[in-house]
Amino acid sequence: MRRFFREYGLYLAWLVATVATLGSLYFSEVLGFIPCKLCWWQRIFMYPQALLLGMASFRDDRRIIPYAVPLSVAGGSISAFHYLQEQVPGLRLPVCGVDVSCFTPWINWFGFITIPFMALVAFALIVLFLSLARPDEPA
Repeated sequence: MRRFFREYGLYLAWLVATVATLGSLYFSEVLGFIPCKLCWWQRIFMYPQALLLGMASFRDDRRIIPYAVPLSVAGGSISAFHYLQEQVPGLRLPVCGVDVSCFTPWINWFGFITIPFMALVAFALIVLFLSLARPDEPA
């Protein structure tokens, strides 16, 4: 199993970033959900990864890993903060403008799956796949 993720982890991370990017575009451009400021910040950290990880996957260039992981950690941190803003009213901070609320989930599947939750899972999967895709260090 470890060998599979070492070989295909970079590709899987790219796949996750691409699905997350296309999903966010679907929510905003097709369904008409207006992104809040925190959603835009999450997009800033996800969208480049779809392109960069795609190019790195095509070339099997694992040198991207130390650069992509911090992007996902930063984006995942914003997603976690955003999810807490939605789910825990006592933790709400005035981080969004008056036009679009960061506190109202556009979707709420199964009572806990919201857009920031899906973004958090995507960022976490990217970190996991890239961590498993790291080449073995020479001894």
